[in-house]
Amino acid sequence: MSTTPAPAPSLTPAVLHRLVQEGRAPRLLDVRTPGEFRTAHIPGSYNVPLDTLREHRAELLTHLDEDVVLVCRSGQRAAQAEKALAEAGLPDLRVLEGGIVAWETAGAPLDRGPERWDMERQVRLVAGSVVLATGLAGIFLPGAHLLGTAIGAGLTYAALSNSCAMGVLLSKLPYNRGPRTDIRTVIAELRSTP
Repeated sequence: MSTTPAPAPSLTPAVLHRLVQEGRAPRLLDVRTPGEFRTAHIPGSYNVPLDTLREHRAELLTHLDEDVVLVCRSGQRAAQAEKALAEAGLPDLRVLEGGIVAWETAGAPLDRGPERWDMERQVRLVAGSVVLATGLAGIFLPGAHLLGTAIGAGLTYAALSNSCAMGVLLSKLPYNRGPRTDIRTVIAELRSTP
């Protein structure tokens, strides 16, 4: 019998905002893509995309303490990052409850860059477009609708497994990558701040 690990404790945007204002901010690791990070991020946060974090978690561990809050758009990728870091030996991490969406809704400050569509919106566009196109094509090409059915099955699986293969694929596009996150730069930044 396997037990599912308890989810990481969350930190509400209000509590985190108060800590930031009091000068007691924890280290904020934003695990979204560089493109998403450039669009809007919490001032003082470090961008360590989820794939980079997973690949270099052992290197990151030596530069992180237990006062770390993981941030993403809504909390899902941050929870995956928490699991990866916990497996590598860094317990007691926290996840920003509701992610950047909740932070912004709470009226907390964001550093903004060029506007981009977030990953969830991109997935909805691609999935919806494929379903629409194959539905219309099915009128003339028997069986074309099956591609739309496969997309629907993939989205159902994504919801049940809390993963998104389409999001992973879209994150690889140049639009979402932005400047490549260099782990040496991230580690140097982590070293230079108390």
